[in-house]
Amino acid sequence: MSMSPHSPEAEPEYCYGLHPLQELLRARRRRVFELFLDEKAPSARFRPLLKEAEAQQIRARFTHKQELFQLCGSKQHQGCVAVCDPYPYLSLDDQAFQAQRMVLLDNIEDPRNAGAILRSADIFGFHHIFLPLRGGASVYPSVLKTSAGAAEHLNIYKSANSNRYLQRAQAAGAWVAALDMKGDLDLREASPPPDRPLLLVIGGEDKRVGQYILNEADAVLRIPQQGHVNSLNASVAAGIAFHQFSATV
Repeated sequence: MSMSPHSPEAEPEYCYGLHPLQELLRARRRRVFELFLDEKAPSARFRPLLKEAEAQQIRARFTHKQELFQLCGSKQHQGCVAVCDPYPYLSLDDQAFQAQRMVLLDNIEDPRNAGAILRSADIFGFHHIFLPLRGGASVYPSVLKTSAGAAEHLNIYKSANSNRYLQRAQAAGAWVAALDMKGDLDLREASPPPDRPLLLVIGGEDKRVGQYILNEADAVLRIPQQGHVNSLNASVAAGIAFHQFSATV
């Protein structure tokens, strides 16, 4: 696998949050140019960050909270901001579709949902993630924050539309399952072939999985519900499906 090259003119990103930055530094997948830390926070709070920054010869500078907010534009910085390269998406090749567990996020636009899904994907072993080139969330700093840094350890692709990902996955022999509240098969009854990779497609709350994918998928799965509201949050639905398939794939 190779990382997508960055343009020399690419604007740096300002990632934030204690755990996200710990994972950012630990993964060593993108250049970190400088670390900004809250000068009034207890020194022990940043010890792991400072240790890793020193090992990588990254400059750390203590400053006030207002500058931290100005840098990242969020009050959720937890006293630390890193100036770094944009997220390094992987270059798409045929090997991308050979993983045993893959996820396609179709019409997931809310960064909080995207980040929460990535966090659950990492926990349950779905380490290959496909994001559509347009019409969905990217790995913004807010997504990294919500993922608790998990995005830094995932293989994430963003170079095609959802339908093209589907076609290439099927050409590689993947069994495709799409989540939809009107699906014709109970999630608990799904039986992915053990000798084929699984591509799980998750749609947004405002926009469901695209009709082409619903038509072409090997299975359209619903999560049984007994409550009074008519749908699940996308990240919750994803977590349920990840857990279900983690025992069968």
